[in-house]
Amino acid sequence: MMKFVLNGKEEFLLKSLTISEFLMAKNWEPERIVVELNREIIPKEVWADIVLKEDDKMEVLRFVGGGRLHG
Repeated sequence: MMKFVLNGKEEFLLKSLTISEFLMAKNWEPERIVVELNREIIPKEVWADIVLKEDDKMEVLRFVGGGRLHG
């Protein structure tokens, strides 16, 4: 089992996953997400190439659509 930190909370994985695999397992929409891994913004183009490792620190920011602003 592997431990890492996601948005400030410990998470555990049974096997190594890439960033893409992890996000798909969470059912998060990639087009609405920004990923920071160990204090570095990771471009979407390389998510499938980066394998999460023990003690990594990942922050995932999800953009949520809202209503209209009225002026």
